[in-house]
Amino acid sequence: MNPMNAWLLAATVLLFGLVPCGIIAFRARAIDRLLGLEMAAVIETLLIIFIAQGTNQPSFYDLALALALLALGGGLVFVRFLERWL
Repeated sequence: MNPMNAWLLAATVLLFGLVPCGIIAFRARAIDRLLGLEMAAVIETLLIIFIAQGTNQPSFYDLALALALLALGGGLVFVRFLERWL
């Protein structure tokens, strides 16, 4: 078992940043929902980086990079889809 270090503690604290993103994603207008989802993707990417550093698992950095690239592409797809209603 790995003891709790500063990186894992930072990841735990950063996890609470997903709560406002979730509230915005479920209760706001369409364009604000997209912003909530994009902000959640940024926070999730940082979470994976902090967990990779805290557990000393370098393979998780690839996962964070893939998430960042796919979140950008997914955001562009959502914008293209939502332009009909905006």
